[in-house]
Amino acid sequence: MAKKNQVKLALVIFFVVAILDIVGIIMHSVLLRTIFKPLVMLSLALYYLSATKKNNIWYLVGIFFSFLEDVFLLNSGEFYFILGLASFLLAHIVYIKITNSFINRKSISKITVTTLPFIAFFIVFLFLLKDYLSEMLLPVIVYGIVISIFGMVTTLNYSSYKSKANLWLLLGALFFILSDSILAVNKFYSTKEVYGLTVMVTYIIAQFFICKAMILKDSPLSTVK
Repeated sequence: MAKKNQVKLALVIFFVVAILDIVGIIMHSVLLRTIFKPLVMLSLALYYLSATKKNNIWYLVGIFFSFLEDVFLLNSGEFYFILGLASFLLAHIVYIKITNSFINRKSISKITVTTLPFIAFFIVFLFLLKDYLSEMLLPVIVYGIVISIFGMVTTLNYSSYKSKANLWLLLGALFFILSDSILAVNKFYSTKEVYGLTVMVTYIIAQFFICKAMILKDSPLSTVK
C-alpha cells in the first residue's frame, strides 16, 4: 500500500508540474516556465523510479538528455537551440537503442513496411521547409533522420509483439514526431502562439507514454495503471 501511495503521489506531482508549465506558456510567465519546465523530466523520473524496482539505466540517461534539452531551450538564440537539438538528438539515440533491444524478430518485409511511411513523411516535410532552414538545414536533416528511425523501430517493435508496453512506446514516438514537426514549423516557417503550446503538450504526452512503456517493461507485474 505504501508503494502504491508513493507511485500515485509521484504521478500527481508530475501532472501538477506539467500543468503549471503549460499554464506558464498560456500566461506568458517567464517565472513559471523557468521553474517548471526543467521539473517536467525530473518529476517524470521520480514517477518512473517510484513505480519500478529494476531501473533501466539507459532510460534514465535518455531522461537526463531530455532534461538538458528543456533547460537549453529556456534560453533564446541559435546557440541554445543547437545545444537543445543536440541534447534531444542524444535522447532519441538512447530511446532507439532501448527500443531495438526489445525487438526479437526482424524480417525484411516488416522493416520495409515500417520504414516507408516515415521516410515519405520526412522527405515531404523537409521539402516544404528546406527553403527556410538556411544554415540549419544539415542539423535539421540529421535530427529528422534520427527521429524518423525512432518511429521506425517503435513501429517494428509493436508489429513484432503487440503488447500494451510496445503500444505506449509507439504512441510516444508518434507524439514526438508530431511535437518536433510543429516545433520546426513554428521555428522556421510560421511562428504562432498556439504552436508553442501544442509543442509542449505533445512533448509531455510523448515523454509520459514512453515512461509508461518503460514501467511496464521494467516491471511487467506492476500494478501501476
